[in-house]
Amino acid sequence: MSATVSCSTASSSSVFGFSFQLKISALPLINSPNFIRIGTNSQSDRFCIHRLALVNESGKARRRRRRTNVRMALVDERQSTGQNVAEPPRILAYDLVQGALVKWRWKEDKSVPDTPTAVLLHGILGSGKNWGTFARRLAHEFPTWQFLLVDLRCHGDSASLKKRGPHSVASTALDVLKLVGKLKLTPRVLVGHSFGGKVVLSMVEQAAKPLPRPVRAWVLDATPGKVRAGGDGEDHPRELISFLRTLPKVVTSKREVLNALIKEGFSNDVAQWVVTNLRPTGPSSSSFSWTFDLDGIAELYQSYENTNLWNFVENLPRGVHVNFLKAERSLHRWALKDLQRIHAAEELASEEGGGVEMHVLEDAGHWVHTDNPDGLFRILSSSFQVLRA
Repeated sequence: MSATVSCSTASSSSVFGFSFQLKISALPLINSPNFIRIGTNSQSDRFCIHRLALVNESGKARRRRRRTNVRMALVDERQSTGQNVAEPPRILAYDLVQGALVKWRWKEDKSVPDTPTAVLLHGILGSGKNWGTFARRLAHEFPTWQFLLVDLRCHGDSASLKKRGPHSVASTALDVLKLVGKLKLTPRVLVGHSFGGKVVLSMVEQAAKPLPRPVRAWVLDATPGKVRAGGDGEDHPRELISFLRTLPKVVTSKREVLNALIKEGFSNDVAQWVVTNLRPTGPSSSSFSWTFDLDGIAELYQSYENTNLWNFVENLPRGVHVNFLKAERSLHRWALKDLQRIHAAEELASEEGGGVEMHVLEDAGHWVHTDNPDGLFRILSSSFQVLRA
């Protein structure tokens, strides 16, 4: 069993290393291991308030909870109650998936060690929910771990949190570092797919205190240097972004967008995936709008294509282990020069106390965590076994 907490604000607290606000209201009873999100935010929920069921209670306490339950809001350093609380600054939207053996830990309690944390980052035009099923599987297999699934800037629920430019790999990485710092987390594993892979590298390059040593970084189907399009360019993100920007911002149906994408030559799989980013424009509306900021995403993708992190990979600090994973059927061309450079970095890093490894995921295209989740799970599991809490 695992538990999930979702939030679109970020702050420090005293539970799991961050402070919290309690608000009391009548809520339905529900059973849960540890705690679990059991509802979505209402329009009146201003602070990403989530309804949490308590466990390990006496019968008397359970009867009392039939009348009241606890609603937790992640806010800033203050602890406060009531409705009239100023909205805190928000960084990124995220989900936190926890294994069944993750322990409650007060900040002052040094007898309980920090919960080992992994951060999972999506690719361009994705969201943290892309990792949901895979993260729950990891939490089941490694129940002392927790997994932070982030909506990167301009994506998912973070798209409504307006960010200052430039929209780049570096600024996206800094957002995530600020988030883990506010949450008082010390990630020991970082996993990024495609665009998210370069963000992971940039995080390690920029990080000081937020990241411990050793830290293991996984870059899934992305190279450190400039991006090369694959074979015939089918489903290439640049072309996809350009086409999506020609569509109306509000559409009458998902089927309308799906058909337009397929007619333009994009695969059915990619078309089906893209329309998951459409949401109703209102509670009773029959129209849909995009959850992401396409203009910002276009800028992010240009940065992804041009960002070069080879110098960092070839000069890793001690205690940093970087794993590159190439999908066997990747749409992105891995040049022989790139592969040779990674293998050379492997040898150099081992001499300097760091680590670089190259992996190939068989029977998978670019969407590695959906094309071959079993194979990806076997490869990634090595990091959690080495760092098993």
